[in-house]
Amino acid sequence: MNRNELRGQTTGGQSLTLTMLGNYFLSQPTNYLRNISTTGSMENTTAMTTPDTAPPLRVGMVGHAFMGAAHSHAWRTAPRFFDLPLAPELSVLAGRDRGRVTEAASRLGWAGTETDWRALVERDDVDLVDICTPGDTHAEIAIAALKAGKHVLCEKPLANSVAEAEEMAAVAAEAAARGVYAMCGYSYRRTPALTLARNMVRDGKLGTIRQVRAQYLQDWLSDENAPLTWRMDKSKSGSGALGDIGAHSIDAAQFVTGQSITGVSAIMETFTKERPVGGDFVGLGGSGAVGAGVERGPVTVDDAVVFSARFNGGPIGVFEASRVALGRKNAMRLEVNGSEGSIAFDFEDMNYLNYYDGGTGADPDSRGFRRINVTEAHHPYTGNWWPVGHGLGYEHGFTHQVVDLVTAIGAGTQPTPSFADALQVQRVLAAVENSAGQDSRWTPVDGQEGHTA
Repeated sequence: MNRNELRGQTTGGQSLTLTMLGNYFLSQPTNYLRNISTTGSMENTTAMTTPDTAPPLRVGMVGHAFMGAAHSHAWRTAPRFFDLPLAPELSVLAGRDRGRVTEAASRLGWAGTETDWRALVERDDVDLVDICTPGDTHAEIAIAALKAGKHVLCEKPLANSVAEAEEMAAVAAEAAARGVYAMCGYSYRRTPALTLARNMVRDGKLGTIRQVRAQYLQDWLSDENAPLTWRMDKSKSGSGALGDIGAHSIDAAQFVTGQSITGVSAIMETFTKERPVGGDFVGLGGSGAVGAGVERGPVTVDDAVVFSARFNGGPIGVFEASRVALGRKNAMRLEVNGSEGSIAFDFEDMNYLNYYDGGTGADPDSRGFRRINVTEAHHPYTGNWWPVGHGLGYEHGFTHQVVDLVTAIGAGTQPTPSFADALQVQRVLAAVENSAGQDSRWTPVDGQEGHTA
């Protein structure tokens, strides 16, 4: 069955056809305005689909919950909207429970299953291993896959400790020398508005960067009876709000500014010390069991963290991450102030970037923040999607992540963020935690080598 025929198939009852694009888009040649940059990024291409002649990239994925579903969607979608040098195939899905992984594979579109990730890594029909598991398993799986000659996409944060991340980065560097590549999944940097912000900073539209202001606010743990999950167990997750969502803010700030955080001063707090062990698990949390005699277990990670930071180029920054900010659902925000302009972004309004032009050529009578609707065909990634103004969603960042990864592998270049880049974020996380444990003492971030932002 060729790719055009596959578009007519269904997965879990959902049509995969492209009829919503209209006859105009479907009539375009597959190499329509193809423009792959030398960095291996497809952010400015408007190619429509991957040709049937593209060699396959056979993917094996470990984990099938929240991130597994998002990644599955991305692997299915990317070749149907972007002209890729390799054609992703969803070969095998791994999960510990036979019944659950079989159901997930059927629902998410995977051809086969395994109940042991080691068996997946050893398979000859897997070229790339996608790791969507809790952080305590990342290092073992990624290192084994790279040593087996498989490319790797690993969810963030890279690991649960700097030591693990250092080993992963070292093995990834050795693998890259053999043409085997690894990338960490900081997907928010591929939101078109944030990529546009990066480009504007790079092009000097903000002048000299002075301040960075970053927040990531959620409220799914505001209820003290929300059930205890692996995300509240330090041995599995590594940290709480800090690593779960704060890591995204750190990566986004470094990506947009092109600079590295060199030191921090931090406060961390756990407001709810115990949570129900059982209950109705829905999404990230759910409703925990309540009443007399209900078993409660210890929360060993932070609910919220606040820290100040300094960047290597001179800017200062303020960061906040919380999973108990009642009313805020997914408010991932970033503001950058420069000598000639500012940008402000909020993921809850993700198709817009706010820009203030404070340069000498700006009209003083009409100065003010402008809302840029980042859906024009010339904006990063958006030319491959819908007509102007129709908007993108959370899932598109994962698709763009797959597009850039596959493009880089096809070009034989290192995809970003590399494991070395993710190691830099891991070192910032460690510095924040160390500072908070020492009464907010100013704490330098170890090691800046290898970071490419």
